[in-house]
Amino acid sequence: MDLVTGALGKLPSKLLVLLRDEYKLQTGVKDQIRRLTRELESIHATLRKVAQAPPDQLDEQVRLWASDIREASYDMEDIIDTFLIRVDGPPKEPADEAMFKSLMKKMGKLFSLSKSKACHKIAGAIDVLSKQLEEVEKLRGRYTIDDIVHKPAAMTSIDPRLSALYPKASQLVGIDEQRDKLIQMLTEGDHDMQPNQETKIVSVVGVGGLGKTTLVKAVYDKLNLNAPCKAFVPVGQNPDLKKVLKDILIALDKESYMKGFDFNILDERQLIDELREFLKDKRYFIVIDDVWDIESWKIIRNALDDNSLGSKIVITTRKHDVADEAGCSYKLKPLTHKISKILFYGRIFGSESECPAHFSEVSEKILKKCGGVPLAIVTTSSLLANKSGNIKVWNEVCDSIGSGLGSNHNMEIMRKILSLSYYDLPSHLKTCLLYISIFPEDYEIEKKRLIWRWIAEDFVQHGEVTQSLYELGESYFNELLNRSLIQVADMLVDGTPRSCRVHDMVLELICSLSRQENFVTTVLGDSRQRTPPSGSKKVRRLSLQNTAWPTMEISKLRSIAIFSSAIFSSMTSLSCCHLLRVLDLQGCNLKNLPSLRFVGKLFHLRYLSLAYTDYGGELPAEIGKLQFLQTLDLFWIKIDERPLSNIIAGLRQMICLRVALTRLPNGLRCLTSLEHLREVIVDSACMAEELGHLTQLRMLYVQLRKDKDGRWDESLCTGFLRSLAKLHKIQKLLVVTSSDVAADLEGSVESLGNLSYLHINKTTSLPTWISPASLLLLSYLRITMVQVRTADIRVLGMLQALRYLHVEVSGDIQVLERFIVSHDAFPCATKCSFFGFSMTPSAFQPGAMPRLEEFKFSIRLKDFTAGKFIGDDLALGHLPSLQSMRVDLLGEQDVSEEVVVEVEEKLKHKADVHRNHPYIEFRK
Repeated sequence: MDLVTGALGKLPSKLLVLLRDEYKLQTGVKDQIRRLTRELESIHATLRKVAQAPPDQLDEQVRLWASDIREASYDMEDIIDTFLIRVDGPPKEPADEAMFKSLMKKMGKLFSLSKSKACHKIAGAIDVLSKQLEEVEKLRGRYTIDDIVHKPAAMTSIDPRLSALYPKASQLVGIDEQRDKLIQMLTEGDHDMQPNQETKIVSVVGVGGLGKTTLVKAVYDKLNLNAPCKAFVPVGQNPDLKKVLKDILIALDKESYMKGFDFNILDERQLIDELREFLKDKRYFIVIDDVWDIESWKIIRNALDDNSLGSKIVITTRKHDVADEAGCSYKLKPLTHKISKILFYGRIFGSESECPAHFSEVSEKILKKCGGVPLAIVTTSSLLANKSGNIKVWNEVCDSIGSGLGSNHNMEIMRKILSLSYYDLPSHLKTCLLYISIFPEDYEIEKKRLIWRWIAEDFVQHGEVTQSLYELGESYFNELLNRSLIQVADMLVDGTPRSCRVHDMVLELICSLSRQENFVTTVLGDSRQRTPPSGSKKVRRLSLQNTAWPTMEISKLRSIAIFSSAIFSSMTSLSCCHLLRVLDLQGCNLKNLPSLRFVGKLFHLRYLSLAYTDYGGELPAEIGKLQFLQTLDLFWIKIDERPLSNIIAGLRQMICLRVALTRLPNGLRCLTSLEHLREVIVDSACMAEELGHLTQLRMLYVQLRKDKDGRWDESLCTGFLRSLAKLHKIQKLLVVTSSDVAADLEGSVESLGNLSYLHINKTTSLPTWISPASLLLLSYLRITMVQVRTADIRVLGMLQALRYLHVEVSGDIQVLERFIVSHDAFPCATKCSFFGFSMTPSAFQPGAMPRLEEFKFSIRLKDFTAGKFIGDDLALGHLPSLQSMRVDLLGEQDVSEEVVVEVEEKLKHKADVHRNHPYIEFRK
């Protein structure tokens, strides 16, 4: 599925399915299908070319033709999918083979008649589709690349970012602190007389409009490095690297290279040689602005001679991978609220004090939406500068930000700057980014929820055989983060993103594009509606945000998401949406909804979420007919395992099942495509054995319990371990049990080699299979033990990928013998917690835990009175990245209050003298 090409990429393969003998189509219809398939492949190739050009650069006829083809492709896919469902029918209930044959024999004539009628209908539909395609063809002519002409420009387009090189003094608000920080990074450790000073490179990274160019230009103008050679050169999105190299040479020595030097005779390699020769004995300061890809940066970097004279290079980029490649990355921060107000009010009223009181509330809302992005603040304030007396206009502007409904010259300039990042995306990522416009403004979007929805919409393209669709979707998510188009909203403890947000200005862009392309229709609670430009367009994706059911035609609906706290007592109108693929009701109030039986009619459904809905009714058996269902999210609602058992067996394409501590249903072994299974209860060996059939599982959260009668099945653990040994793709494993299962996992080590996440709630001691040799990828470990040994801490410190560690001792307080955390221990750990055992007296060698930011640990107070702990023992100063500490003070009843205060004061002093002044919290 693609934004521009619609369903065209999938249609040829779907049409060819109809040529199978089982569908018994007439020869003439089959020939027609083959011709239609070839024509669609030709159109698809052409549309991929169209997709590469921004709409404002396309001839209007081409743009309209592409839109018509896209809409037609959706209709074609709907017809084919509906035919296949009618012919093949909903999945049959699992039954005895003999019974099934007997039943089919009795129904043979009826089945053949039904199939014959369906085949007759598809023959007629294919004829209609062919004629529809012929009509579109006549409008556009033949589909050749030569016909895709770009709209002639009246004049050469001016790069809207040029103004950042020559800002007005009034625009340089709040830049001093970041400018000085950047200068410090460039000059730290410099000594004018010291020989062999390495070239220093700093990369400035951030989303478009954040002020990167303005900042580095301020640094360029202020910094005096006693460098005779200076150059400030833009690169851009599609750089001509010969021109970039030429521009650097001209900027370094304009007189020589502008007079009598023929650049035309030099190729790229010769220009690199020329530049290296020129710089080899000179100290230089060069700014390379707006680098978009690593390859371009590598070529430019090779041209800049590393002559050990203390030269400086600064680059700006929107992409984190480019910044990481350049090194010494500086992530540009948005303006603070205080500075944002100075810039905003200064451009409109001269100062905040001149702002009328009744404008204050709407001003605060506008500033919140601008989110500290200078371009957004300057653009919006410029728009309002001559409307300082009209509160109605201010409210309208405020409402339009993030909605895609605003239309103004300044707004268009801002969109154009941001759209450079959008049009640099490959087509599949453009589609995934625009899909985010379905979520409300300021909404925290859970990564897993977004990726499963991408998959259900067919936005995730099949990649390498070893990659699951979810892993591929996760790479899409990470790439959008890398390009600064989405922002991390919350992180998991293992350092990976849990959720994201979209800046209001990026949301403004994607909502505008989504509306133009009829991609998503949004109905807002204040009666505003982001509908397509033409009212005749069909609604295929619908977002309802704090609003009642809309009065619109929704029979072609493919996806709906409802964001509302209202209580829903009926959703019967959805029963007519037979083409629906995504039904996301997460967070809706469904406690008064009597039944979900209508869902059983949505045969195309791929994604169904009832998470956090308070739904109290039974799950209808009709859900078991949804043969295409991939994700079923029932998290945080109470469900009975009996109806779930009746449903599960028919959902053969399920890849994600999320429930909240529900007993494992019978029939789970049928879900052989399942990859994510979360929070199920297993209380019998039979249930445990079923897990072994789910060989595609990558995430498993399971609780092993006594059965309903309160009896413990002795063979339960054995069955679970046998099943686990078969799950070779498992990456995340959480086992909650009252039995020491972990100690017996030795035989499953081979299947656990891909583990990145492990949570064990009970084990006697650290299992021997938890070792750096067997768990190379483990980044998250949470484990509760009866006893912890000094040797255990040493073993854990050797886990090279570990980012999060939580070790807890259950039962009596333990005191470890003195141990040293060696210089190479815990190389990647950022968060570490040691609870239930005293760390005193222990110490960290220099180099230990170099990335540790958050440290939680326990100390026994009576060790202080016995002279075993004096505060210096921990050597917290050797933890260079430490930002916060939580200290549990154990055994306060055994010492006086004065001792407690003295220990706290000593540790506070250690925090105060630490280079980072970490925050410290005490718990008793």
